[in-house]
Amino acid sequence: MTKTGRRKSERSTRGKLNSPGRPPVWQRENLCRFWRGVAAGHSSEVSAVEAGVSGPVGIRWFRSSGGMPPTHLAPSATPLMRRNLTFSEREEIALECARGTGIRAIARKLSRSPSTVSREIRRNSATRSGDFGYRAITAQWHADRAGQRPKPSKLANNPALRDYVQDRLSGLIATPGGIAFDGPVVIWKGRRAVHRQSRRWSCAWSPEQIAQRLKIDFPEDPTMRISHEAIYQALYIQGRGVLKRELSACLRSGRALRLPRERARGRGRPFLTDALMISDRPAEIGDRAVPGHWEGDLILGLGSSAIGTLVERTTRFTMLLHLPRMEGYGKGDVPKNGPALAGHGAEAVRDAIAGTIMGLPAALRRSLTWDQGAEMAQHAQLQVDTGLEIYFCDPQSPLSGSCSA
Repeated sequence: MTKTGRRKSERSTRGKLNSPGRPPVWQRENLCRFWRGVAAGHSSEVSAVEAGVSGPVGIRWFRSSGGMPPTHLAPSATPLMRRNLTFSEREEIALECARGTGIRAIARKLSRSPSTVSREIRRNSATRSGDFGYRAITAQWHADRAGQRPKPSKLANNPALRDYVQDRLSGLIATPGGIAFDGPVVIWKGRRAVHRQSRRWSCAWSPEQIAQRLKIDFPEDPTMRISHEAIYQALYIQGRGVLKRELSACLRSGRALRLPRERARGRGRPFLTDALMISDRPAEIGDRAVPGHWEGDLILGLGSSAIGTLVERTTRFTMLLHLPRMEGYGKGDVPKNGPALAGHGAEAVRDAIAGTIMGLPAALRRSLTWDQGAEMAQHAQLQVDTGLEIYFCDPQSPLSGSCSA
């Protein structure tokens, strides 16, 4: 006798599963494409569009991961083995099931074993409606949930290692009597670093120093080992947040999010498109035989104060550039895209160099070498005003154009 009053899903051969809710709009392939774009130096918004999701979703992925891709989604991660079905294959299975195609025919089309296809349909079919309807997005959700293998963090399982790393990251300064004092109070903003002068006083170690020092302090204890990358992940990735996120303010960069390496390399100086680099300088400048070739730099102090220097390469004669505050500094809102009123913006530096060096004879103002700071954004106008040939140092190599060259 058939029982009535029971739902079809309750009479099925498999127990009910909790509803997955709204199926996720992203899949593993989308996330992999997103992090490949980030690794290539693209912004979060551009990488999200390439992955097939909206820009705000990409920004949320980037911030929730602390700027670091999860280990299994990193571009350098080992790809999935052939035995794991992809989302595109699950879509193909769903289409063939809707057409009434048999298991063996589907398996031949996908070059898979019939048992693999049969097990996939049996395990990951949707049962919310009461029958075994196979839908690709729901099947992917079931597979992702069943495939989660969270590896416990080494810092979470080893309190001694965690305390060692945390103490050296915080780098508290103590008096000779052992009394620690923090210095300025740091307001944690959660997203970006505070100004360097406003950070808490510390003698913090970098993750690289901590990872190498462990081998010296614990040479016979293999459990007291951790890589610097694991420390960064514990700081930046929320899911592995064994260490306090506030400790990222003690890092020398002070960043709350990891900056992808290729994105940093891709940051160019748009004002250097037509500039001459230090490799283009004539040989007479490097020989120091002819006077009139200068090198300049900008020195920043507390409270956004600044002073510029001009050093003649042959005689080492030095001139200082006075960079006072511009009119309107500290009064009301700063106009968008306006000049920097602190006194060391491009306009102020240009006027200071021109006003100082134009007092010299023409034979003593031949060329000027500077680093790639934004204060030289108006170098083209400076060259017109003074007649100087302006050269720029190579990126991340300021000493190549210094007086030691």
